[in-house]
Amino acid sequence: MTARTSHRRGREPGPHGAQADGLAEGIARLRRALRRGARVADPGNTLAVAQLELLGAVVEHPGSRPGQLAKQLNMRPNTVTTIVNALTAHGMLDRVTAADDKRAVELTATEAGQQAVLAWQATNAAVLHLALSSLPATQRRTLAAAVPALDALAAAIDRLADTPASD
Repeated sequence: MTARTSHRRGREPGPHGAQADGLAEGIARLRRALRRGARVADPGNTLAVAQLELLGAVVEHPGSRPGQLAKQLNMRPNTVTTIVNALTAHGMLDRVTAADDKRAVELTATEAGQQAVLAWQATNAAVLHLALSSLPATQRRTLAAAVPALDALAAAIDRLADTPASD
């Protein structure tokens, strides 16, 4: 295994390996807890997380093509197609033939799709707000101070994901 692929699998060589493992586990627990909290807070939301993530990506990048979404979300193309078909059937996505390639489609979120994303974001924010309010002030300040570092970490991971492996 090369150093590059070991990075991609979360097994960073050197002194930061344990720190990276702990952070990865903490982020995974946070994501699961937030998903669970959002489901409890909004049981009427019937969309799967993968559907919401794809819909959110289309809201962020109107006119995206399914292949672009597959790469961006690290999903298989057939999975994206299945999700797009379901969201289109639910009236949350519109497909338009691409102007530069009549074989390609571009996706945009409908008003219903945009509202679903806004509701999901609001539910997540409400769950986070409620959970944060239960923490001591020192922990809230620590978490707030960590936001820029977490943003930088997300950007670094995106750069790694966008760089082809050299095997």
